[in-house]
Amino acid sequence: MSDLGYSFSSRLLHRIALQSKIIAEISFDIENMVFSKKGHKFTENPVFISGLARSGTTMLMRYLHETGDFRSLTYQDMPFVLMPNLWKKLSMRKEAGELKERAHKDGILVSLDSPEAFEEVFWRVFTGDQYIFEDRLKVLKTNTEVLNKFRDFVGNALLSSDKPFELRYLSKNNNNILRLDYLKKCFPEARIVIPFRDPLQHALSLLNQHTHFSGIQQEDKFSLDYMNWLGHFEFGLNQKPFDLNNDETFRAMENTPKSELDFWLLSWKNYYGFALENPEDSCLFFCYEEFCKSPSDVLEKLFPLLELTANSKGIKPFYPSEKKVSGYSESLLNECIDLYKKLNLRFKSWYQ
Repeated sequence: MSDLGYSFSSRLLHRIALQSKIIAEISFDIENMVFSKKGHKFTENPVFISGLARSGTTMLMRYLHETGDFRSLTYQDMPFVLMPNLWKKLSMRKEAGELKERAHKDGILVSLDSPEAFEEVFWRVFTGDQYIFEDRLKVLKTNTEVLNKFRDFVGNALLSSDKPFELRYLSKNNNNILRLDYLKKCFPEARIVIPFRDPLQHALSLLNQHTHFSGIQQEDKFSLDYMNWLGHFEFGLNQKPFDLNNDETFRAMENTPKSELDFWLLSWKNYYGFALENPEDSCLFFCYEEFCKSPSDVLEKLFPLLELTANSKGIKPFYPSEKKVSGYSESLLNECIDLYKKLNLRFKSWYQ
C-alpha cells in the first residue's frame, strides 16, 4: 500500500471496485467483450517474482521494469485492475506526480507510475475460496477455466500498455509460491525468480513491518480493508501464514505468537523449505545480500537468463544496516541457516 493519500471519494471508488467479487468479475467480463486481443502480439515468456515479503522483491521488480521490456500493473491501474484498458479510457490517466515514501516507511518511493503487486486481485476474485481461509493461505488447486482467464488477464494488461516495446508481462507477487505449477501450465516459457535473504535479518524486518502495519490498521480500517482486497496478508492485523503442506512447521507457527521473532523465523523456514522441495527448472533463486553487494554483476548474469539485453552497468552497491537481534531460538535459527546455505547453492548454480 502506498502512502499517496486517499480522499473520501477515492476510498469509496476502491471499495466499489474491489470489495464486491461480483463487480470485479463483471469488470473483467466487460473488458474481454470490449477489447479484442486479436492480432495483438505479446510474448509467452513472462517473469514472475515470488519471494517472502521483505526479501528484495520490489527492488528486483523495479530493475527489471526499468529495462523497458515489461508491462506491470501500476497505481494508475487502480482500483479497476481487472479492466486496465477500459479504466485507462474512463479515468483519463493523471501525471505520475511526485514520489512519496510508501506505507512501509522503508525508504522506497512510489508514484502513480510505479509498478506494484496488484495481480493477486485476480486470484482472490476467481479462486479466493480455494486458498484464502480465516487462519491461513493454502496451496492452490484450480482448473483450466481459471488458467485461461489468467491468460486473458495477462493479455489485457499487455494490451493496455502505452509503450510499444512492453511485450512481456512482469509480476511481483509473494503469494505465487502457492501456484507455481499453474503459472507454468499457463506459460510454459515463463521464468520464476525467488529472492531470499539472511533469515535472522529477514525475520526481524518482517516482525518490524508486522508491528508497523498493525498500528496503522488499528487506527484506519480502510488500510486493513485495502490489504484484504489486494490479497496482501504478509503482516498486520490480517496476517495469514502459508500452509505449505508441512504440518509440523505450520503447527509450530500456530503455537508461536506473531509478536515473537521465532514466528517469523518459522515463516522463513516454511516458505523457503517449500520452494526448495518443489523445484522448477524455470526457478532462479536470487540472493539479496549478494545483490546488494554487487548489483551490476548479479544483473549482468541474470538478464540473459531472462532473455534481456539491457545494460546493468553502473549500479552502485548498497549496504543495508545489520541490526543486533536477540530473543530467538538458536536451534531454529541454525535450521534456517542450513536452509539458507542450500538456497545459496541454487543461486551460485547460475551466478558463478
